[in-house]
Amino acid sequence: MVSTQKQIQNCIIRFDEMTPCKTAFIDARTPGSDKKENFCLIGQGVAENPDQIVHIDRPHGFNIGAARQPRGCKNSHHSHNTEEVFMVHKGSWEFTWGEDGSDGSAVLHAGDTISVPIHFFRGFENVGEDDGIMFSILGLDDSGTAGHVLWAPQVFRDAQDYGLVLLEDGRLIDTAAGVEIPQDGKQIKPTTAEQAASMKTLSAADMAKCVATKDDLASLPTGGLSTLDGIREIAVIGTANSEESIAAGKMDWPHNFQMRRIQIEPGASIPIHVRAEEEVVIVQEGRLKVSTPELEFSLDKGDLFTAPVNMKRSYTNTSKQMTDIIVIRRGNSPQAAKFI
Repeated sequence: MVSTQKQIQNCIIRFDEMTPCKTAFIDARTPGSDKKENFCLIGQGVAENPDQIVHIDRPHGFNIGAARQPRGCKNSHHSHNTEEVFMVHKGSWEFTWGEDGSDGSAVLHAGDTISVPIHFFRGFENVGEDDGIMFSILGLDDSGTAGHVLWAPQVFRDAQDYGLVLLEDGRLIDTAAGVEIPQDGKQIKPTTAEQAASMKTLSAADMAKCVATKDDLASLPTGGLSTLDGIREIAVIGTANSEESIAAGKMDWPHNFQMRRIQIEPGASIPIHVRAEEEVVIVQEGRLKVSTPELEFSLDKGDLFTAPVNMKRSYTNTSKQMTDIIVIRRGNSPQAAKFI
């Protein structure tokens, strides 16, 4: 359990201190995808570059990352072995699906969430006017468990002229930077046409069931901490949970984590409490004061805080507007908060 100020400070990631990697994936030099920045905030996820900075490497049962891209920058089509959830923090993003992105598309804006199924090719592009950023969650601890990225066939063809080589163990070798392929390293075989044909696809109507927009939040189920004055806890992702007296979220299938939105009115507080699972808080809007017996600090828009098991803390909205936070808790059935 965290018990010192330094340990608590190591649980905070400030938005303006996040360190990106510009060559995290095999498409990082492909024109049109060469200006994206990837962040590993909690866990390494499926990042392919071994030099990627991982801000917090303590296992949580899930990984949290982020992507920042300028207007027009694309993330190439790929698939994962676990659901991948994106929360749009800033900008407008077009998601396309299918091997070449022609099967369908959906545009998401700040405050929207999408849960992308497994074994499903997807890509995304910043279609907003300015730089955009999204947070992402993968539902297992490490890349070895979650499996490596399966890229659409053309991604390998596009990348081969730009010096990035992907090995079978998931490592990305930057030959253009003078890095040699290890003697024991085997280059991964590009995705075959047969593998690509086996990927699932969805209609636009089916994919809409995987999206919760900011406007949807008003009609989604509430529970958990909603019994507190000025607090509204909204189920977005996860199955129904009787422990917390909350119904299933819009994306109601198991993800290995629950994702909620908690809206806190100005001056309202969640009293000091502990939880039996790790809890990650990301501020989408407003300001949040976090108080522990050892340290008190504020989180601003885009800041992240991870509370270890049984850590005593309280949350207060100290701004003049509603504070909207994204909350991720380990497991499909987390226990209710225990107030101290």
